[in-house]
Amino acid sequence: MRRFVDDTFFVHNMKNELKPILSDKQQVVFVCIGSDRSSGDSYGPFVGLKLKETFSIRKYPHVSVHGCLNQPVHAKNLDETVQRIQQNHRDITVIAIDACLGSSDHIGSIQLEEGPLKPGSGVQKDLSPIGDYNISGIVNVGGFLPLQVLQCTRLSLVYKMANKTADFIVRAFLELEYEKKKTQAI
Repeated sequence: MRRFVDDTFFVHNMKNELKPILSDKQQVVFVCIGSDRSSGDSYGPFVGLKLKETFSIRKYPHVSVHGCLNQPVHAKNLDETVQRIQQNHRDITVIAIDACLGSSDHIGSIQLEEGPLKPGSGVQKDLSPIGDYNISGIVNVGGFLPLQVLQCTRLSLVYKMANKTADFIVRAFLELEYEKKKTQAI
C-alpha cells in the first residue's frame, strides 16, 4: 500500500506493515540503492546511512545494511554487492530500498511491496532485480528527461522521506524485540 510521509500515522502504519515481514526472519539484509551525486537518487543512501548509524549503536547481529552516502550501491556495483551478500549470508531476506519516479499526485509517498525491486527502470537502465521485498519512495514525477528530473529533485523532500523510512524500519525492530522479551518473561 502506498502511504504519504506527511500523513499523521505514516510511521505507525508502515511499521505495522513491515513487522510481519521481519518477525520470523533469521537474517535481514537491507540494500539501499542510489547515488549521492543526485539529490533525487540519494533516498536509498540516506536511508542506509540512518540504518547503519542506528544498528551500530543498537546491536542487531541478524541485520546488515549495504549502501549509504559513503559507500553507495549503484548501477556500477549492484551485481558485485548482490554476489557478496549471497556469499556471506545464508537463509536471508533481502529488502531493497530505492527512489523512483511516478505520477505527480504520488510524490512524497512510499510503498512496501513483496517481490524484487527493478532499480534504474525509471531512467531506462536495465539492471538486475533485487530483493524479496522492496521499499520504493516516489521522489519526483516520471516521464520526460528522467535523469534531469532526479537531479532537480528537492533534497529536503528526499531527506524527510529517508528519515521517516529509517524511522519505521527501526521502530519495527524495536517493537519486535520488545514483544519477544515480553513473551519470554511470561
